[in-house]
Amino acid sequence: MKNSFYFLLFFPFTVLFAQNTYLVKENDQLRLTSAGASFLAKLPLHCIHTEYPNKTGHTIEAENDAKLTPKQLHPAFYGCLDWHSSVHGHWMLVRLLKTFKGLPEETEIRKILDDSFQPDKMKTEAEYFTQYKFSRTFERTYGWAWLLKLDEELATWDDPQGRQWHQHLRPLTQQVVELWTAFLPKQTYPNRTGVHPNTAFGLVFALDYARTVKNATFEAKIVEKAKYFYLNNTQAPAIQEPDGSDFLSPSLEVADLMRRILTPAAFTKWFNGFMPAAGLQNILKLPVVSDRNDMQIVHLDGLSLSRAWCLKGIVEALPKTDPRRANMLKASQHFINTTLPQITNGGYGGEHWLASFALYALQ
Repeated sequence: MKNSFYFLLFFPFTVLFAQNTYLVKENDQLRLTSAGASFLAKLPLHCIHTEYPNKTGHTIEAENDAKLTPKQLHPAFYGCLDWHSSVHGHWMLVRLLKTFKGLPEETEIRKILDDSFQPDKMKTEAEYFTQYKFSRTFERTYGWAWLLKLDEELATWDDPQGRQWHQHLRPLTQQVVELWTAFLPKQTYPNRTGVHPNTAFGLVFALDYARTVKNATFEAKIVEKAKYFYLNNTQAPAIQEPDGSDFLSPSLEVADLMRRILTPAAFTKWFNGFMPAAGLQNILKLPVVSDRNDMQIVHLDGLSLSRAWCLKGIVEALPKTDPRRANMLKASQHFINTTLPQITNGGYGGEHWLASFALYALQ
């Protein structure tokens, strides 16, 4: 039955993309249609209440801990295999409601979100981070980043129910901001990995959030740390990317952060010294995904999508006359066009998270 479900999702997705039903091109940019939004919504709707399989990330501190179910540990964000994927699945549903009016799934989406954003559940989610000896580092910083992205989406939504959910999320949001604020002074070195602990990716979302909610203190700490980590970086080893399970580009994530904190002129000068020509040429190549049923190898589909959004942002920061822009935009569109029809082709290992990456790459 499950295999039939996956086939039914994948088959129309591939065909309709070929007919330009899910995507249209406007001003050389790809835009998701209402039909495409409706399709993508089905993926988090399917997994947000799917408790198993589950990768909790919980450190067992006593025998009783071993008996706790994912839903007991995280009453709101227990589905979609892991906490962070559940969080950005919620972000995606909020984003779709905001962007596409009258979705056929709107009633179902609102019901699911309202169930998750109940005050008692958010209180339990917030308490988790201080309830256990090792839980203060839980989901640092990838899950923290997506939680702030979710709250940023709610904070900018003129919707009565959205405003209510934003208020209900506050205990958890404040907990994450406090944890991150305490962590930044202690973080001596950035994580330059292509997976969850990547520091630059986390700081990008944290900075966007801080600026949106006008938390000047948090913003200043992020900018200060970003400059400390990356301002003097040169000759990024982009020629060596990717690693075999990357879903983020270590070099592009740094550039995506620095374009946010430098003026366009200063960023261009920095980028010229940071990104070697051979390295840029290398990361404009489409990653090869040999087995989408392998939950690590399928990360490379996510890499295509995250490269796409980084490249689009970097291009906007470069001068209109910069000769690199055309190839970067062409690669960005190629990554999206090639990867989107594949996101349901590997089963649950990709379905539980790739739709969020797709939507963020397209926005």
